[in-house]
Amino acid sequence: MNLSLDQISVKQVRGVSALKEGELHAFGVFTVKDLLEYYPYRYEDYRLRSLSEVKSGDKITIQAKVIGIPVLQRYGGKSRLSCKMMAEEWMFTATWFNRHFLREQLVAGREIILNGKWDQQRMQLTVSDSEFPDQGIKKGGSLQPVYSVGAKITQAWIRKTIGQALTQYREMIPEILPQELLRKYQLLPRKKAISIIHQPEDTQEGQQGRRRMVYEELFLFQLKMQAFRSLSRGRMDGIVHTVENSAIREFVRSLPFELTDAQKKVELEILRDMRASYCMNRLLQGDVGSGKTIIAAIALFATVRSGFQGALMVPTEILSEQHLRSLVRLFEPFGITVGLLTGSVTGRKRKDLLASLQMGLIDVVVGTHALIQDEVFFRNLGLVVTDEQHRFGVNQRSVLRRKGYNPDVLTMTATPIPRTLAITSFGDMDVSTLTERPKGRIPISTYWVKHSMMDRVLGFISREVDQGRQAYLICPLIEESEKLDVQNVIDLHIQMQQAFPSYRVGLLHGRMTPAEKEEVMQAFNRNEVQLLISTTVVEVGVDVPNASLMIIMDADRFGLSQLHQLRGRVGRGQHASYCVLIADPKSEVGQERMKVMTETDDGFEVSRRDLDLRGPGDFFGTKQSGLPDFRLADMVSDFAVLEQARDDVSELLSEASFWTSPSYEPLRHYLQQEQIFQEDLID
Repeated sequence: MNLSLDQISVKQVRGVSALKEGELHAFGVFTVKDLLEYYPYRYEDYRLRSLSEVKSGDKITIQAKVIGIPVLQRYGGKSRLSCKMMAEEWMFTATWFNRHFLREQLVAGREIILNGKWDQQRMQLTVSDSEFPDQGIKKGGSLQPVYSVGAKITQAWIRKTIGQALTQYREMIPEILPQELLRKYQLLPRKKAISIIHQPEDTQEGQQGRRRMVYEELFLFQLKMQAFRSLSRGRMDGIVHTVENSAIREFVRSLPFELTDAQKKVELEILRDMRASYCMNRLLQGDVGSGKTIIAAIALFATVRSGFQGALMVPTEILSEQHLRSLVRLFEPFGITVGLLTGSVTGRKRKDLLASLQMGLIDVVVGTHALIQDEVFFRNLGLVVTDEQHRFGVNQRSVLRRKGYNPDVLTMTATPIPRTLAITSFGDMDVSTLTERPKGRIPISTYWVKHSMMDRVLGFISREVDQGRQAYLICPLIEESEKLDVQNVIDLHIQMQQAFPSYRVGLLHGRMTPAEKEEVMQAFNRNEVQLLISTTVVEVGVDVPNASLMIIMDADRFGLSQLHQLRGRVGRGQHASYCVLIADPKSEVGQERMKVMTETDDGFEVSRRDLDLRGPGDFFGTKQSGLPDFRLADMVSDFAVLEQARDDVSELLSEASFWTSPSYEPLRHYLQQEQIFQEDLID
């Protein structure tokens, strides 16, 4: 039987001992396929250059001759080695750090190849790597791949081992893309592309290899999602909700405000899905305060009116308790019962709630990840709503959905991304977007100040509180840290109590018990606490309309999306609201974040700029969102390729021959490996 590369252990590569095999496992390399697809993240250019063509600050490789006597200096256990060199007609100084053992080899007249950073003004090369031609050139004159390594895996060893793997197994690398796509985009064959990514002759060749494999990664990503969506829609085994339009209209009329046009549009999209026989799998994205919770309430109402139960899973207990209060207020007039299940619901109360849920006596349950525990059973779960979906892992969301028989799924996020990127990135989901803010919402004014202006900030707090308003003061850490010089929340609480003896100053952080957190938030809701000192536990969903001032200490320590979420905790009432960012950022990225926050309060624009600054891996949180951690592709810089791959996959899946033709067998095999045909695959 012929084994595929993903079935051959990496230990079969010559030179990989049992010890090295274990070290490779730490990097996620278990098979020959893993090793061959362990791509370099950049290249070191060891091609020889002339000093006449380089600029100061360039990293260069030159061939020179030793003309001086090496000078070794030692200090504090470290060393500096310097020696005069000649390259063509140029004389310069080569300097090594902590390479004292080279002194004996630097013999006058000996040729040497040096790689390092050039300082034109000092005529000095700070050497990072060197080799002697009389010992055999290993790097000079070539592009060398640079891999992510550590521990006992060195660059030299991983380069040699991957080279050996290519020698042994290159001919076994399978082609997976259809020939028509290779011709259409003039893509390299797969085995050649993988080979030259690891061993390019020049930069252009390396780019051609990367171009091929980037397209393949994005194509397979789209294939997986679109095939899953197509098969899910085709099964028609979802719940058909039968709620009457008149009942929905009655519920919407009972709301204390009028829906925006965007909310009405999204409501129709969701109800259309719920009434269809396929399983709804929809992403609802919208800016902070755009009214996603009301849309979720309408969907939950429709579920209960159709005879089913609904579940709303949120990331924090504070948010779950807030949603409980909101839903009870909305549903009580209609006789809909709402329960709460979190880690702090224990004892008899917990047993009674679980029993009521299983018997169908509770129509809607709100909770944290406690909802996905084994002991939780529903009588007839019809709709799963996940708020702030990126906070939950893929498996957590899957477990909740498995609590019912193919329930509809609505996931919500207040970290919006441009719609075209959302549609392309979440190809297995339908995407609804709320682009309007509820009527009457006043824009939030945002200011960036330095720590030296703290006295003026305290005056700002006094002004707002004296007018009957309330304020948040957010801090990155709970206690002092030797590693980060940031204001901590406990010290800050003491300082604010001293600064405002006539106000009640509250404290909220993640190490408090759920009961303590709830007590503080209730006091803040009732305006019994005027100034709340808190960590980011208030980041998501907390709604206190009377709070008009958000102050964020060391704001440059937060990401843009998190800053925008925190800012969204104010501006929820009828009063002018403000956000003050206190920061002395030392990096350009930190300064740019502050500028973005003061320039716009549009969450979509903030997210776009956040993508530019952080890159998609950090932005999407790939480990949590279900998006793949691509080896080469970048969902932002390669977005045009992603869109093209999406269109190519869509066209391919529309062909009946895709499911039968031998030429598409590698793609069908890929889908089987990814369990796309598995009946219970739900995420």
